[in-house]
Amino acid sequence: MFVDKVQIKIKGGDGGNGAVSFYRAKYVLNGGPDGGDGGRGGDVVFEADSNLVTLLDFRYKRTFAAARGDDGSKVNRSGKAGADVVIKVPVGTIIREVKSGGIMADLIHDGERRVLIKGGKGGKGNQHFATSRRQAPRYAEQGRAAREYEVVLELKMIADIGIIGLPNVGKSTLLSMVTNASPKIANYHFTTLSPNLGVLRSVYGDDFVIADIPGLVEGASEGVGLGHDFLRHIERCKVLVHVVDAAAVEGGEPLEDIAKINAELASYSALLANRPQVIAANKMDVPEAEENFEKIKAAFEPNVQVYPISAASRTGLDELMMFATKLVKENPIEINFTEDYSEFTEENYEFAPFKVFVPEPGYFVVEGVGVEKMIGYTSIDTEQGNAFFQRYLRDKGIIEELERQGIEEGDTVRIYDLEFDYFK
Repeated sequence: MFVDKVQIKIKGGDGGNGAVSFYRAKYVLNGGPDGGDGGRGGDVVFEADSNLVTLLDFRYKRTFAAARGDDGSKVNRSGKAGADVVIKVPVGTIIREVKSGGIMADLIHDGERRVLIKGGKGGKGNQHFATSRRQAPRYAEQGRAAREYEVVLELKMIADIGIIGLPNVGKSTLLSMVTNASPKIANYHFTTLSPNLGVLRSVYGDDFVIADIPGLVEGASEGVGLGHDFLRHIERCKVLVHVVDAAAVEGGEPLEDIAKINAELASYSALLANRPQVIAANKMDVPEAEENFEKIKAAFEPNVQVYPISAASRTGLDELMMFATKLVKENPIEINFTEDYSEFTEENYEFAPFKVFVPEPGYFVVEGVGVEKMIGYTSIDTEQGNAFFQRYLRDKGIIEELERQGIEEGDTVRIYDLEFDYFK
């Protein structure tokens, strides 16, 4: 079963909590704090694997989470870092965040890796919170929670050459004759309901990947039939072999058939409209095909080359494929979608939520990624920086929350590594 689009949930590993511990030994009455730090949570990593050709496995498992970091322990022992979760996907997979629609990764090389979620930072043990005023802190930092996202995995099959055309014009037969692929072939519409891949070895010993794209119909660019699903795979092809039934066995008009397909490509993507293309006039073993072949040739050459072939009898296939592979070498493009899709951007840390803890009377701890980031780029020692710091605490509601939890003048507030006394 070929699956090329699924939605899954991914979550990074949360950081382990820091430990509250005090050194204890024989003849040592009042040992200092020795709580270790929590371990870092595991990352969520995606890896492109050329051995995979479908997203079928994700139909049965839809949630992936990295391991949580272990908590810290006594004697300054740090917790063990959580294990990463490595998610393997086929080459050509795009990962899009559901809420924003932004592209988080576009994996187009075998073995390419991308860390989508970093594991949460481990919390600091109480050894870090000892000061001359507070020599026995009974407080440790909690581990950071890692992010989680709903994402869509979308496979856009990568091939050097894509075989396109209306249903039942001989695309699968052509693929089976020039490669090692064995697609299902029959004389009725929509035999091919998923792309087939084959490998063509040229006379020079080079290997080229060829994709037989299921037949398109008029209105495919607007989603008629399975149009969007099929067009998605054409986007990754460097050169298109446009197969047309020159004998008009199905009663169509070859020139109109070609125009229909090209119109759907242009409507779906301006990039596809300009993709290098060669026309394969198929079923030339039928006498009626000759007249149509001359019309096609007159309409498209010299801009687009037209080759007479018979996929069933293997006639003209070598010349067609030699020209197609020549076009691939002349167009060594690496197709990605930065122009077509918006890039994913994480939410601004400045507006991330914060928490206030009261580990002991008169001692308030403010935690939050946004608050820590703010301290990192603000010089509290300067008058201007201190004014900005005070304004930030008030604007973000931190002062209001401290007062709600009963802070009084002279109480101590700790934010990350900064301690200060509270005065109105």
